[in-house]
Amino acid sequence: MSHHPIEPVPAHEPPYYAAVFTSIWTDDDGEGNGYGETAERMEELVQDIPGYLGMDQAHTPGGLSITVGYFRDADALKEWRDNVEHRAAQQRGRAEWYERYTLHVAKVERSQGFKRERD
Repeated sequence: MSHHPIEPVPAHEPPYYAAVFTSIWTDDDGEGNGYGETAERMEELVQDIPGYLGMDQAHTPGGLSITVGYFRDADALKEWRDNVEHRAAQQRGRAEWYERYTLHVAKVERSQGFKRERD
């Protein structure tokens, strides 16, 4: 898992794409079976994709996990989808880590942000 400061991905000029991956872990939440290492590797790998804009993640104590990856265009998203290591991690996720998941891909047509200024 990433150890970056908690901060949302900034708004980008539309259009761009968002891939929303929502999952429920199996009873074994990945501790001890490579999930953490694989997640860190995926974070490293995706940053090498031209057109990758960033990622937001949230996890609940009950095991719900949401990851939203942002990509400049469909080609960047396709490159990530087709990455060999990412494909292998997907297969492992279905075999070991996830009870269920959904993936939604959306074209972002509006984007804005807010940040409180501190003194």
